Amino acid sequence: MPIEHASVRAMPKPWGVSNLQPWSSIDGTGGAVGELWFERADSNAPPPALLLKLLFTSAPLSIQVHPDDTFARAMGMPNGKSEAWYIISAEPGAQIGVGLNRRITPQELRTAITNGSIIDLVQWRPVAKGDVIFIPAGTIHAIGAGIVLAEIQQRSDTTFRLFDYDRQRELHIDNGVAVANIAPLRPPRHPVRLTLERTVLVASQHFVLERLELPEGSSWALLADSETWVLALDGHAAIGLAALSVGQAIFVGGGRASIEVGANGLTALVAYPASGPIGSLLHRLSGQSIKPVRSVASDVTKLTGLAEAHT
Repeated sequence: MPIEHASVRAMPKPWGVSNLQPWSSIDGTGGAVGELWFERADSNAPPPALLLKLLFTSAPLSIQVHPDDTFARAMGMPNGKSEAWYIISAEPGAQIGVGLNRRITPQELRTAITNGSIIDLVQWRPVAKGDVIFIPAGTIHAIGAGIVLAEIQQRSDTTFRLFDYDRQRELHIDNGVAVANIAPLRPPRHPVRLTLERTVLVASQHFVLERLELPEGSSWALLADSETWVLALDGHAAIGLAALSVGQAIFVGGGRASIEVGANGLTALVAYPASGPIGSLLHRLSGQSIKPVRSVASDVTKLTGLAEAHT
């Protein structure tokens, strides 16, 4: 069972930033950094099923869409791409686009892409720190300027751009129209509090995303069924022998890992491939039971069942 301090790969983007503090000490003054990819420390290890990123935006990203598993495999790719965002910070007025504001036809979508009016069809909304957004494959989406967010996704880099603010990059109209859901998304489900320490943010058929809030000086056992990513948002801890502080990630390749929480506590995102939250994921080593806040079985079922539904 590997417990690895994840390596970080900086990805230059035209919409990126030069200052990544306090999330990274990487210097972006030589070229704007838009994404930090967290990777296995062992480059020879099998690729994980999930990809964890941090995104930093100084300008809007393209309006885009990703294929689902069926379409991706028909194109010879191993899988599609569903993803989830956790907003770490957002400047006043920052917004995202998720889905469309009305149902349209494929021909209307093609026309809107061609003449640029797709920007008026996207459902835009403001975001703030702590917001969670699930983007099922096929959802037309966009991220605005002034946002720092964590993203967990199926491991795929397949993106079909539909509008790119005259950046002179290729658009992918045929594939984009073919994979896009042309109706608004259902209203998002609220996160579900499993215990005082665990909140399920997203439960989809491909992955679960949780937020952990562990008190200072506490000791825990993480019981991972499979690959599990832990990203520190605040505070610090040691997972096994690997130190974890703000902006850093740990990869746990299944099995049991100890968590020793530091003096400032730990707030972290945890993501793993599963179709529902793992009930035995976290145990307090003192033997104190972690009692659910209330009965949440029905809430988790709704969160899972409706996570990828459209109207």
